[in-house]
Amino acid sequence: MARLLDLPLRLDDTRGVAVTFDDGPHPAGTPAVLEVLRLHRARATFFLVGEQVRRWPELARRIVDEGHEVALHGDRHTLLLRRRTQAVAHDWDLVQQAVADATGATPTLYRPPYGAFSAGALDELRRRSWRAQLWSAWGRDWAARSSPAEIARLATRSLRPGDVVLLHDSDAYSSRESWRRTVAALPSLLDAIAALGVPAVSVTQPR
Repeated sequence: MARLLDLPLRLDDTRGVAVTFDDGPHPAGTPAVLEVLRLHRARATFFLVGEQVRRWPELARRIVDEGHEVALHGDRHTLLLRRRTQAVAHDWDLVQQAVADATGATPTLYRPPYGAFSAGALDELRRRSWRAQLWSAWGRDWAARSSPAEIARLATRSLRPGDVVLLHDSDAYSSRESWRRTVAALPSLLDAIAALGVPAVSVTQPR
């Protein structure tokens, strides 16, 4: 099996800090995150879950319309380690189609739920010529006992250009209303990125 440290954690360059959001779209969390990003003129990457995209296709489309990148996080938020490769491939077909139907984009950037690949899933990723992207910083914003201040502290600790920050714009697979704490912490993160003298960027889109 391949776990977190076996795969890309940071950007290939230091053009900025990539801010990423998993598990959406979400009817309340995603619009709130988009508004903070708009106010800070920041760009981000949203790793979308197919079952959520089918529920909220207009929000997936809004992410793209507002200049952000959409990427794939699986059709269901399920650990890959015990899944057969055929089931993983079917899951990925479904999420890519859901995102394409909602947004017109056909992303090949993928992040596995819980940051773990099986050997079979890695083989399937390579067969498709998809790119995996994990993270080098996170706010642990899914935890029930997290606070906005703690999320911001963890996400910005030792932050440097080229980092990829993991956050969540949805509570579909985490503690109830965790997205509210993420939204409250996000301005502090974006200010910390600006203090480095670099922009908040998406993972693969050009500036």
